Amino acid sequence: MNDVDYTLRHQVRQVDAQVNALREHVNIVAGQVENVRAGQEAARSELQQLRDDFKEYVHTAELNARIQRAETRIGVVQDQVDHEFGHYKQVRRTATGILQAFDVGLVTEDTVRSVSEQLMIQTPRYWLAPALVALASWSADDPRLCERGVEEAYRRSPDRTSLFFALVLRRQDRADGSVRWLRHYLQAQDPHALGREFTVILEAVAHGAFGAAGRDVLAAVLTRWNAMMADEVEYRETQDAQTRRWRAEVDSLRAPSAAREFPQLAAFSPQWSILDGVLSWARTQQLFLDKYRSILGHEAALAARLEDTVDDLLDLLVSEYDDEELPLRRELALNRAVVTHRGDTAAADAAVKADEASYGITLDLLTLQTTAALSPAAIGVSEGTRKLAVGACREWLFRAHTQFTRDYRAAVPQDVQIRFNTDHTVGAQNFRLPLWTGSFLRPLAELEQSLTAHWGRHSAAYIDSLGYPLLRKSVPAVAVVAAVMLGVSLVSVLAALVCGAVVGLGWGLRIRQRSRAAARLQQQARALLGQATAESLLRLRAAAAELADWYSGFKKADEVETACAELIASLGTTTDNGSPFGGRSVQGEGTPA
Repeated sequence: MNDVDYTLRHQVRQVDAQVNALREHVNIVAGQVENVRAGQEAARSELQQLRDDFKEYVHTAELNARIQRAETRIGVVQDQVDHEFGHYKQVRRTATGILQAFDVGLVTEDTVRSVSEQLMIQTPRYWLAPALVALASWSADDPRLCERGVEEAYRRSPDRTSLFFALVLRRQDRADGSVRWLRHYLQAQDPHALGREFTVILEAVAHGAFGAAGRDVLAAVLTRWNAMMADEVEYRETQDAQTRRWRAEVDSLRAPSAAREFPQLAAFSPQWSILDGVLSWARTQQLFLDKYRSILGHEAALAARLEDTVDDLLDLLVSEYDDEELPLRRELALNRAVVTHRGDTAAADAAVKADEASYGITLDLLTLQTTAALSPAAIGVSEGTRKLAVGACREWLFRAHTQFTRDYRAAVPQDVQIRFNTDHTVGAQNFRLPLWTGSFLRPLAELEQSLTAHWGRHSAAYIDSLGYPLLRKSVPAVAVVAAVMLGVSLVSVLAALVCGAVVGLGWGLRIRQRSRAAARLQQQARALLGQATAESLLRLRAAAAELADWYSGFKKADEVETACAELIASLGTTTDNGSPFGGRSVQGEGTPA
């Protein structure tokens, strides 16, 4: 029996040693599996980062390539413009120079005549060349050649020629002749298809350059045209187009995202994109107010002499692109927009499309006024003219601003929610909190209670799952001990008791060890999930506070709408422009007879 007892004890020790060794191997394998999983996660993260970096590199390379192509094309088109229309520049520079030469009397009539005739030969299709011949003949008191020059210039461009001589005669203090040319020009105009030179009329209105008589003629014609086009049913679409352009102008002033101001709402509220957009639109009111207060508060620096003002208008008239130049100018604008927007073709197309009317051969009066207000540089008008144009567009701006305000106010969400669903690792186990959604329509105390209960319910189930199944693990142990004792009892009852005690003790120690490990893991999970619950509650409270701040900020930003509406209503007074030169005479000497 001693031998049998020794043998059984030895075998039990061997089994226990093997079980311990197996446990160590299992732990090692578990650690290796965890390392492999961590390595996989790291590799996946690095691969994703590499993919993102590669996509960013490709995108950057594509943008740079677009910029390079646009810069190359700008040079090519600019060379083409200079080659085909560069000689027009010399004629344009000479026009004002001849008029100034009349003032100071430093150039002989023969020189003026020679230069104008030479330009007539060099630019056979340009309207300004025969107009300069007419000016030189006028200075030399040659009515026959002057009349022929006027007729040829008028044949090439009736509109520009009429306006040119209206300005020249006004500059020379020939008020009656200037008004006759001006009336002749206006009578020939169709408000549905005005030439690009009509911007000079807007500029003249802003500066009162045609004096009191000319101002009255312009005011009467512009008022009649606006009233006529406002009543035309078939022209409502164009009026709607102006409203859309003004709406795009208001939209373009959108304030930046407020995600940094409200980090908890941005992270956990499914309505954040709507909240962020609505607040950005509301804050646009202040940006709009600041911009248009600046525009309307602009005080133009008027020239000391009427001649200088008219010279500026003549420069604007003669430097305006001819119709045949417009396709190239449009292409130049598109490529320059690509460079300006750093290769973003969509943004460049949008920018050019917004100013597309600036490159049309003809413009209707409504579109011209809107373009002067929104893109004064595109058609070459001053800030003073822009101020008057904004006033003329008051109705469309009012509609656009009203639609804008109505739209973002209607978009304010009635129910703002918050959601939590988080992952936590406890040892080798993973806990995922099921989605919890709460509505801020409920009191904060109820939300906190609901969230706490949600955490508690799912945390308790998870912690229980980490516990050691003592009963289920003990049943096999009892069965094995009983089997050993039954088998050995056939030889000796004492030996059976000893063997059962040894096997039971070893198995019991193993169960106890695993039970304690499971209890420690449960305690760790309990602490971790308790901390996570507290963090979720803090975030819930922070989100509630941020939502209150959001409503306060939105209300404050939205209140600026009243000031914006008052500003728009006041635009009706900006078109009542007097003529600063209405009672003055030209001061220069040497005026042609």
